[in-house]
Amino acid sequence: MHTPTLLIMATILMGIVTAVMVAMWYFYRRIPGLLAWALSYLSGFLLCAVVLTRGQISEAWFVIDGQVLSFLMAYLNLVGARAYIGRPAISHARAAGMGAALVVLALHFTIVQPNPGIRFAVVSAVTGLLFILGARVLATGNVHRFPARYIFALASGAHGLFLLIRPLLFNPGKAGLFDPSYALTISQIIVLESIVAMTLLAFGSLMLANEHSTTELRRLAERDSLTSVFNSRTFLTLLDKAMSRARRKKLPLAVLLLDLDHFKSINDTWGHKAGDDALRHFVGIANGCMRNEDVIGRMGGEEFAIFLSDTDLTEAHGVAERMRALVAAHPATTAEGTIPLTVSIGVTLALAGEATDALLHRADVAMYQAKRKGRDRIETILSDADLRTSTSIAA
Repeated sequence: MHTPTLLIMATILMGIVTAVMVAMWYFYRRIPGLLAWALSYLSGFLLCAVVLTRGQISEAWFVIDGQVLSFLMAYLNLVGARAYIGRPAISHARAAGMGAALVVLALHFTIVQPNPGIRFAVVSAVTGLLFILGARVLATGNVHRFPARYIFALASGAHGLFLLIRPLLFNPGKAGLFDPSYALTISQIIVLESIVAMTLLAFGSLMLANEHSTTELRRLAERDSLTSVFNSRTFLTLLDKAMSRARRKKLPLAVLLLDLDHFKSINDTWGHKAGDDALRHFVGIANGCMRNEDVIGRMGGEEFAIFLSDTDLTEAHGVAERMRALVAAHPATTAEGTIPLTVSIGVTLALAGEATDALLHRADVAMYQAKRKGRDRIETILSDADLRTSTSIAA
């Protein structure tokens, strides 16, 4: 195929993809990394345009533009990957220094010591490593749960590897990598690989945008919007699964039901915004007392439930006491002032063969028993006999 035709095709493709990416970013600005990827494609489009104008500008300006745009394309791909995963931003000052060094080296091997082969190898090494780093950042999480990440990582890593080894793939010839007898073949292969790589990366970017949107929708469906813990429906589903596992493996399962004391007076005195801050403050304390495998859910209002897998009564009571003490010792700091908090906690263990409703009812009775006995305390009910006794006393 005619090489200029390939370059024109690549330029048109990059222009179309850039427009699509910019439109995606404009309508879905909350998707992390999308802006960086759109700017990366814009850099690629401008790079193609610069290559098409070669011969109409000086060699020095061609080299400067080419190196800067090549570096920006690879660097912004890495920035987008880090933003999408939630990694800290890279120092742009450090990146600018790296880009400037690349330009200086390129100009040196263009003007001072002309050697287009070395210049080509240097930019290939730098940009190749950046694309591989982007792939490494994104290749995280379960591949079955996040396939889009691995598709993008595969495309970015393969392109980076090609950039690294492309100076070695071709016979340099006597005149170096740009020997006229090899120039046509080299340029066609490079342009074709770029077209394929950029198409795959664009496809991966769109899949990542869809993955993020789907994850957000799932999170909204499963999580309480105020505190970000599981909502009651999801908590009950997870509890049911945990009870099945506990029965199957004959392991203890503890449940805590927690209610912030006098919460209505907090809303009445400090306002609902302060009350929301207090709920989030409590959740932060509760999460700090839990293991990764423990699960907390908001059952409604100021009431929360926690289940602790493979946890006996002594351990569950210890977790509850630690939580109770920390809540009492650390008032919530809000814009309206410091709000003291206490929590009443009911503790119970799952019984063999019982239903989820029965387990939660027993924990609920224990929690209300704690409130009747003065609040800011823990009560335990372990059996139906204890439950009947507690109900009789309440009556």
